[in-house]
Amino acid sequence: MILSTKTKAHITGVEIQKKVYEIALESVKINNLENQIDIINEDINDYYLKLNSDICDVITCNPPFFKYVETSNLNKSDYKTIARHEIKLNLNNLFTIARKLLKNNGVIALVHRPERLIDIIIEMKKNNIEPKKIRFVYPKKNGEANILLIEGSKNGKPGIKILPPLYSHLENGEYTEEIKQYFE
Repeated sequence: MILSTKTKAHITGVEIQKKVYEIALESVKINNLENQIDIINEDINDYYLKLNSDICDVITCNPPFFKYVETSNLNKSDYKTIARHEIKLNLNNLFTIARKLLKNNGVIALVHRPERLIDIIIEMKKNNIEPKKIRFVYPKKNGEANILLIEGSKNGKPGIKILPPLYSHLENGEYTEEIKQYFE
């Protein structure tokens, strides 16, 4: 929904989970964006194989944050497990898909966890995606970052910008002005 306020371009969302897909469809309808946004209910690992190469200007993703190993502490809910753990999509697959779908100098933007920064950069570089911008999000000042925002450019020139920190909440618990602007 936020992307539709930044561009008039066509947007395609791909969601593997049926319930989340249905919620996304309803959101598109409520906001009268059926002419701009399509939502596809499919596994991106299969869907991208049907697409031509070099077709996307921008890819955004909020991928699963945690590596999956047999000792992983998984949620009892399949919905949360798939959303949080690299069971259906991992970083290697994500950047392989991005390498195919992005146009030259196209951008991939992720929301992820700060502790995965090195893994993300390694996978970007393996797939000819140059990290370009990094921004850490903090729940409050004087705390540790809990979100990483990172952008990379397919076949981009070397050079990265570390953006100023983004604080989501004031000491009293209210959203900061910058966060409120995203909700407008």
